Amino acid sequence: MKRYAQHGAAIVMAMHTVVLVATMASVALWQQWRAVEVESAERTRAQATWVLMGALDWARLILKEDARKGGADHLAEPWALALEQARLSTFLATDRSSSLDGDASQNAFLSGHMVDLQSRLNITNLVQDGKVHGATEQMFARLFDQLGLDPRLLETMLAQLLLSVSDKPQAPLRPQDLDQLAWLGVDADSIERLRPFVTLLPERTPVNINTASPLVLVACLGIHPAAAQQLVQARNLNPWDNLEAVRAVAPSSMRALETQAVSTQSRFFELRGTLQIDKHTVHETSVVQRDGLQIKTLWRKRTIGAAAGKPRPPTYNGV
Repeated sequence: MKRYAQHGAAIVMAMHTVVLVATMASVALWQQWRAVEVESAERTRAQATWVLMGALDWARLILKEDARKGGADHLAEPWALALEQARLSTFLATDRSSSLDGDASQNAFLSGHMVDLQSRLNITNLVQDGKVHGATEQMFARLFDQLGLDPRLLETMLAQLLLSVSDKPQAPLRPQDLDQLAWLGVDADSIERLRPFVTLLPERTPVNINTASPLVLVACLGIHPAAAQQLVQARNLNPWDNLEAVRAVAPSSMRALETQAVSTQSRFFELRGTLQIDKHTVHETSVVQRDGLQIKTLWRKRTIGAAAGKPRPPTYNGV
């Protein structure tokens, strides 16, 4: 009887040993898998950084060459053409007939486009010398009306914006991008509805009438939506070089074109790039300022995942 008890204990010990070994093996495998995943993610991040930096430099070169040619900025220029998703190897391979199926670049895809930020109403224009700028306030009021937003929301935003530029201790922080409009009392849904039509730039800027959407034209010029569509059709046939060319085809109902409110040239652009490597997707957004042939990057933001966790709202600049 004692021998059977000892035999049973040996079986139990053996089972415990097997469980312990299996547990240790699974932990070791998990740690190895985690290390591989971390290394892979870090390698992807480093590769994406260099590729997207190159894409930014390429975009800056396009803007510089556009400035060298001079003239108006419009949607028929090279900078306005989007780079559709393309395999990265198409930019790297010199011999298109060579097989690169085993190369990692075969699993990398690059896409991107530029947006003229002066095709939108600039929130910075709302305040001038510590006071609300009346003409700009009317533009935003028309925009809010077109979007079906509560006009009281604009009043709240203006009040908070005035506080943000004051020296009062209870003043909210001054927003630096559209997501931070929440600091001024704008709810998330309203921010998304405004996003395609407004911008927040470091200085006052006119609206580029060559690139503005019909809705922005309605808000900026105080015209009927049908008249805005007519202006868009006219500029598609022949982009305007100056405001005199606009006046020649402008409807009689259009308000006087003020050089401080509208223009045919732009200095601020948003560059958006997306790099997909295997199952990893990296998005980068940059804002640049162009002064002559000098292209200065104001800020860059990189996110990982599907479109920064949000669907991209529809805009007019072909993006």
